Amino acid sequence: MDGNEIALRFRDLQLEIVEALTIHDGKAVFQSDAWERAEGGGGVTMTIDNGRIIQKGGVAFSKVTGEITEAMKTHMGMRGDSFLATGVSIVLHSLHPLHPTIHMNVRYFETNEGNAWFGGGIDLTPMYVNLKEAARFHKQLKSVCDAYHPTAYERYKVWADDYFYLPHRNETRGVGGIFFDHLVPETDIDSNKIFEFCLGLGRNFPLIYKDQTSEIHSEATQAQNDWQALRRSRYVEYNLLFDRGTKFGIVSNGRTESILLSMPPMATWKYNYVPKPGSEEEQTIERLKKHVDWISLL
Repeated sequence: MDGNEIALRFRDLQLEIVEALTIHDGKAVFQSDAWERAEGGGGVTMTIDNGRIIQKGGVAFSKVTGEITEAMKTHMGMRGDSFLATGVSIVLHSLHPLHPTIHMNVRYFETNEGNAWFGGGIDLTPMYVNLKEAARFHKQLKSVCDAYHPTAYERYKVWADDYFYLPHRNETRGVGGIFFDHLVPETDIDSNKIFEFCLGLGRNFPLIYKDQTSEIHSEATQAQNDWQALRRSRYVEYNLLFDRGTKFGIVSNGRTESILLSMPPMATWKYNYVPKPGSEEEQTIERLKKHVDWISLL
């Protein structure tokens, strides 16, 4: 299976996810924006705004080709002269502060030197950490991972804890999830099984998000909205400072609008903000730690 065939199936995955999310939101519909990259390839970015559940979101597909530049070698450690990269990337910012932000991506790279690998991940960023919902999220991820490899969840969860982390804040971005990169068929498992794992993660995404956002809450208070804006600022910090997809998009001269699709509709930075002792906000900060056994809390 080559990159072109993988790209076709990733495009189908994008459409499948968009259809399911549209039904779940029940109000807004996705807008489609097809684009081309001058250096080679392009993609389709599908966005949603002002929905019943989703305040802002996007499900982006891309298949880009081109020269491996010096910037890509320096910042991404890529080798060779040319590359093909394809994948699906999703970020959903929920409207209600008691519903989370969620991210997922699956991707595939190959170079003219014959190197090929898969990567991806999914993580959950609640504004208020709910232990039951965090445990359910991780249990669902473990089921997807177990169907692929018996040790995948344990390995990829640790990887996610270390990856989705803001060292300058000494806190995780949220309650983690799974993350994997450079899964090479020759050393990990055959390429078809890795690819099916990526597709399985994508197909489960709408169900996972639906489970996190099905509960109907009363109208948010101003304090909850203010806290949501503060927590979203952490999301911005992470994506601009540490996210590999954002860095790759920039150094590969990708499409800026699609690269920055993950940004929330609004965010707030408040100098030296400290939550009130004993508050739900303080409890959330205290729970943003690495290597929590979330499933045991269910």
